[in-house]
Amino acid sequence: MLVKVFGSAVFGIESTTITVEVNIDKGIGYHLVGLPDNAVRESSYRISAALNNNNFKLPGKKIIINMAPADIRKEGASYDLTIAIGILAASNQIKSENIHEYIIMGELSLDGSLQPIKGALPIAIKAKEEGFKYLIVPNDNAKEAAIVNDVQVFGASSILEVINHFNGDNKLTPTIIDTRAEFYKNIDFPEFDFSDVKGQESIKRCMEIAAAGGHNIILIGPPGSGKTMLAKRLPSILPPMTLHEALETTKIHSVVGKTKNNGLLYERPFRSPHHTISDIALIGGGNSHPQPGEISLSHNGVLFLDELPEFKRGVLEVMRQPLEDREVTISRAKFTVNYPSSFMLVASMNPSPSGYFNDPDSPLTSSPQEMQRYLSKISGPLLDRIDIHIEVTPVPFDKLSDDRKGESSVAIRKRVTEAREIQSERFKDFENVHYNAQMSVKQIRKFCKLSPESLTLLKTAMEKLNLSARAYDRILKVSRTIADLAKKSDISQDHIAEAILYRSLDREGWLG
Repeated sequence: MLVKVFGSAVFGIESTTITVEVNIDKGIGYHLVGLPDNAVRESSYRISAALNNNNFKLPGKKIIINMAPADIRKEGASYDLTIAIGILAASNQIKSENIHEYIIMGELSLDGSLQPIKGALPIAIKAKEEGFKYLIVPNDNAKEAAIVNDVQVFGASSILEVINHFNGDNKLTPTIIDTRAEFYKNIDFPEFDFSDVKGQESIKRCMEIAAAGGHNIILIGPPGSGKTMLAKRLPSILPPMTLHEALETTKIHSVVGKTKNNGLLYERPFRSPHHTISDIALIGGGNSHPQPGEISLSHNGVLFLDELPEFKRGVLEVMRQPLEDREVTISRAKFTVNYPSSFMLVASMNPSPSGYFNDPDSPLTSSPQEMQRYLSKISGPLLDRIDIHIEVTPVPFDKLSDDRKGESSVAIRKRVTEAREIQSERFKDFENVHYNAQMSVKQIRKFCKLSPESLTLLKTAMEKLNLSARAYDRILKVSRTIADLAKKSDISQDHIAEAILYRSLDREGWLG
């Protein structure tokens, strides 16, 4: 008897429906075809043990299983449940009248219990697109898959529950989630709040500007000055994610199995990889089974690179294209995968190998030559993609011992959100531009027009402070954001003057 059941293969952050054809005929043998990898081939042992331990059995006949389309490689153990239900249906051990309406996925343990799978959300989205009515996944994936409307999602803890469901003995209960209600109910702030930061008012202002315009930022300062503390609090002042952004972010995390049955992700991601990370771990990829890297996992959020000069130069250089295009293209001989990577880059670094520079009270000092050599580990093209450079100084004792709370993240976020709304209105006619940091040269010329007085100030600053040519457009972008925070339609001299302060690494004595 021939039976067709349906599973799904996740490729990149999209999925493809897989038809599992099970044919049972006279003879003896178990043949699995359709480009399966070793994990899929080994499914026969897991299926056999799981069925035996639940009082069912593999038929002692010739079993041929074809996984179509045959030119797509099938990977992982998540097809165990699909194949097992196909075998039971083909051997008439379960009823299969409407089995064609189901997508079935799950990894089997030897006792028949189901282990969670990766990519449940892309699978559910594809099931909806292709008109499937039902989706069966392990319990741990049910909440995540149920985000998708118009598909009934059943969570099961064992193969026996799935068998009973098809036989009508004990139907599975669908997992129902009101996606919008769940999302808006759970919009909250992260654990870290700017009210905990003592002093550093100028740096907080700088972080507010970066958040309002989506600008990449680098913090330069000695150890203990609060660089990491400030960076961890940046997500708390970013505007809340839209429902579309939340779905897009959850989809990426689902592919790598990081949702942990939390359903929809409602907080912007904050990723902080160690400086020993490889280029593939950062950018994404892999030879046979491509995975998103850290820059894609931080999509719609923040990527924090602590101690930037300690990262391998080659690792940092692979970020140049994603910072511009806001997506990553992984190309191999047999496949090409695109991952979204629209993130805010926040980097921190010491000003020199010792951590101190030109500070007579510091325990260690570095010469200008040592500092120059240390800073030269970061390439000019990468720094060119960082809009804001700011020096962070240690907090004095009287500030540290002050019991008064600083301004909360809630108050700062309100101003940031208002500035983003102004930018959304400004760029509504541009498809891929949503905030100031994404402006092209043409858009800068259109939206960042300066008065003669402001132009004179900028010219004087560039000549006297030895600012590089690459600083010009960055200053205009940042000044546009400062004007938006002040709810001003025109960029004034004050806005230009403040933006000039945020180009430390362009000055002579830093990178020259």
